[in-house]
Order: sequence, then structure tokens, then C-alpha cells
Amino acid sequence: MPTSISIEVVQTRAQQKRFIRFGWDHYRGDPNWIPPLRGEIKKLLNYTPHPFYNNGEIQTFIAVRDGKDVGRIAAIVDGHHNDYNKENRGMFGFFESVDDTEVSRSLFDAAQEWFAARGIEQMRGPANPSQNYEWGLLVEGFDSPPTFMMTYNKPFYERLVLDWGFKKSQDMFAYLGVTEQLDTLDPKLLHVCQLAIERFNIKLRRISKKNLEEDVEHFLNIYNRALPGQWGFTPMSADELRETVAGLKHLLVPEMTSIAEVDGKPVAAVFGLLDYNPIIKKIDGRLLPLGIFRLLFGRRKIKKIRLISTNVLPEYQRWGLGIALMSRLVPEVRDWGIKESEFSWVLESNKLSRGTLERGGAKKIKTYRIFDYAPSDARNSASPPVSASNIDT
Repeated sequence: MPTSISIEVVQTRAQQKRFIRFGWDHYRGDPNWIPPLRGEIKKLLNYTPHPFYNNGEIQTFIAVRDGKDVGRIAAIVDGHHNDYNKENRGMFGFFESVDDTEVSRSLFDAAQEWFAARGIEQMRGPANPSQNYEWGLLVEGFDSPPTFMMTYNKPFYERLVLDWGFKKSQDMFAYLGVTEQLDTLDPKLLHVCQLAIERFNIKLRRISKKNLEEDVEHFLNIYNRALPGQWGFTPMSADELRETVAGLKHLLVPEMTSIAEVDGKPVAAVFGLLDYNPIIKKIDGRLLPLGIFRLLFGRRKIKKIRLISTNVLPEYQRWGLGIALMSRLVPEVRDWGIKESEFSWVLESNKLSRGTLERGGAKKIKTYRIFDYAPSDARNSASPPVSASNIDT
């Protein structure tokens, strides 16, 4: 006879440690899992303060059976998203579960009940904790590790999510390009690049470490003005971006960034990060006391980058500035010895970016999926809703 599952509402430091530790236990022996940076995941869970939650709220839950942790989930209210998109939606994130629908249903039921107490009926996810951080469930491409700050999960997770009643909302793709392909680029792309530079008298430069705060403000302005209209977009607050940059400033390599200026005004930017994941795996997610030095002194050996954001102000879009930005990176990429570049993530609805990447020879290697749930959607649940009587507080 199956043993009942209890859901614990995470309230104590001991429970917080168990919530985080579950990832290490759950993926033990999986060669493709990369541990999170321990300090960063504490912030994203708001176990230590993070500015995202200045306009948000989170509650984490652990599923327990026979005294053993068997799953976890976070219920998240993203106030920025709801205010900007005029919605009343909850996000689920940081979801992990054994391959058992009784466990996953109990976790989703717990999140749903927590949202219902706040008058929220619609859910979306996974978001860790929003689309400006880690976003999406891996559904294709389990044969290799994720790149830096991309998600990874077990292949059966999609089945668990669909079982509860979620439906696909949007896919996102990771594209891989190899440096050797630069020698065989479509000449039309190079022509478009040159025309853009000449048309607007563009000046291309790196992000400046000396003036990092100023360039961060430029990047935020471009990011928040370039993406409205994209599915799911929510602006990132200045405090959030500064927090993100503070966490990455030692890992930032200016050579892998590019800003386009017109008349001294930044109008487009691309932001790339070295794929630190192989080193993070070796240090087991611990930056202190010596992990940060292994990251810094080992980065010259990294031969893969992730290009996480290429943004152009609306009035300069469709003129080839994105290609111009990339052209500045090419000699830097070659000099560093980079062999591969991952462009992630790219929305399936962003046909312009996808078409440009595919014309340039990049190959789609991974698919990430966002799921939505609304009360009108059919539920396929054999288990009763979780109630206060079987949630341990």
C-alpha cells in the first residue's frame, strides 16, 4: 500500500538547507547536472534578501515520504510581471521531483492552494524566479550539460507537469554555432552589417569595467526598451540588474560584450558570458573560500561562451545592428580561442532572430518549454487537492 506524502511549508533554516540540498541528492551520478552557485540560489529563493522580492513573494515546499525528501517546489508571486502585464498570475519554480505523479501532484496542489489564498488562479512556469533569470523546462537536448545560467532537469519532468493539467505556452531554443562557421557566413549578412555601420556611423566598443555602473544603466535602458512586445516580457528593475551584475562582475569578460553607439548614445548591446559550468561542477557550486579563484584563473581555458542577450532600440531594429554587434566580437572570440557559442534562449515566436541564426549556420540543440495553467483547463488528477490538514507547517 502506498505511503502517504506530506508537504512541509519551508520556514526554518534547516528546511531551507534541505530544499537546496535536494538537488545534490536528486541528481547524484548524473554527468550533465551542474550544481547551482550556493550563494546565488539562496538569494533567488529569498533565503537571503534579493531585490526581486521588493515587489514579489515566495513560499517553498518540500514533499516528504517515509521520512525522506522526494520533491520540492516554489510558489512565486512576481509583482513586476503582474503589474506590467496587467495579470494576476502565479509562477512555479525550482521544481524537482522523483518520478511519481503522487509526489508531483501534491507539490503542484500545495502551490495552487497557496496562490488561491492570495486570490490567484492562473499559474505559469517553471520560473526561477522569473523570465529574467533561469526560465523554462528542458524538453529536448538531454545529451549534454547546460551552459552557464541555463536550466537542466530529468526527462520525465514534462510528463509530470502535463499530468497535473498544465499546457504548453511557449518554447525557447538554444542554438549552437562553431567558430569555424564564421569563415563560411552568407556574404549577404556581412553586407548587411557593413551597410548598418555606414548608415548610422556606428561606433562599436566593449562594455567598460572602469565605467561598469554607467554601462549597466545603458544596458538596462536598451533591454527594457527593446523587448516590449516579446512574449512574456517583464522589465528588470535597476536594483535587480545591479544585483545581477554584482554577482557576475568578477566573471564578466569585456571581450565578450559589445555596445553600438550612434552619436555617442548606446543604441544596441550584446552580452556574452564564458561557460563557467565545467568549473562550477568541479568546485561543487562553492565560491568560498577558493572556488572563486579557480573560476578566475581557469577562465582562459574556457572555449565556449553563452550569448545571453542581443538587444537593439526599437528605432534601430531591422537595420542589421545585431549583426554589427556580433562583428565586433568575432576577432575577440578568435583571439580567446573560443570554439563554440550558444545563443540562448530564443523564443519560438521570435522568427527574426531565429532566421538570422539559422542563416548564419547555427543549429538548434536544446528546447525549453514554458507551461500555463488556468482553471478552465481540464485537470487530470486522481489525487484530492492538498488541504491544510496534510500540509506540515
